[in-house]
Amino acid sequence: MTDRPGEREAMDGPKRDAEAAERKEFEKRTVLREMFNLFSLVGFLYGALDERLPFPEAVKRQMDKPVGFYRTRLENNLLACLGGIAFILYLVLVVTGLLLLMYYRPTTAEAYRSVVEITNQVPYGWLIRGMHLWGANLMIATVFLHMMRVFFTAAYHPPRDITWVNGMLLLLFTLAFGFSGYLLPWDQISYWATTVGTDSMSAIPVVGDTLKYFVRGGDVVGQLALTRTFAFHVVILPALMLLFLVLHFLMIRRQGIADPL
Repeated sequence: MTDRPGEREAMDGPKRDAEAAERKEFEKRTVLREMFNLFSLVGFLYGALDERLPFPEAVKRQMDKPVGFYRTRLENNLLACLGGIAFILYLVLVVTGLLLLMYYRPTTAEAYRSVVEITNQVPYGWLIRGMHLWGANLMIATVFLHMMRVFFTAAYHPPRDITWVNGMLLLLFTLAFGFSGYLLPWDQISYWATTVGTDSMSAIPVVGDTLKYFVRGGDVVGQLALTRTFAFHVVILPALMLLFLVLHFLMIRRQGIADPL
C-alpha cells in the first residue's frame, strides 16, 4: 500500500525543517569562525580557532593566550609596563578632559574666566583640572621613557620596525596634545608660550611661515588661534590618537613584546 502524496509531504516536512535548521546553524557557526579567524590576521587573536571545540570555548581559549614574552618581561623588568602606564594616563586625560569640556568656554573673553570658575567654584573642579594637568605631564614623560626603553633595548628591529614608527607618531601626537592644551587657559604664561612656540615654526624650511599662519589664524595669537587649538585638542588629535593606538595594539598583539637583549 503506497502513501498518499499529502501524507508523504506531512512526514517529510519535519525532516526537511530539521535539516534546514541544522544547515542554518552550521552556516552561522562557519560565518562566526571565519570572522574570528579574520581577527587573527590583524592581531586580535593568535591563529585560527580550534575547529574541534565548541565556538564559545574556542574563542575563550584564543582570547586567553598571553602576548609573547608578556609574563616573563613583567616579572623581570618594570620598564615593560611603561607603555601600559602611558595608556592608562591617556584614559585619565580623556575622562577628565570630557568633564572639563562641560564648563570650559573657548573664547578669548571667557576662557580664562571659565578656568578660574572650574578651579574655584565647580565641585571638585580643582581636582579634575589638577589630574588633567599632571596626568598630561606624566604621560609625556612616560611616553618618552617608553620610547627610550624600546630604543636602548633594540626592540625596534624587524619585524617591529613599523610598530616603532607608529610609536614615534604617537609620541608626536602626545607632544601636540601638550602644546595645544597649554594655550587653552588663556593666561599670560600660555599666551606668550604659544606666541614663542608659533614664532619658532618660522624656522622650519619651506613650510614654516605657512604653518605658523595656519596655527595662529593670523599674524598674532588671538581668537582664531584659540579656536583652532581647541579644535585640534578635543577633536582632531583624539581621533588620530585613537586610530594609531588601535594600530599599535594590534601590531603588539600580533608580534608580541620583543625578547630582551
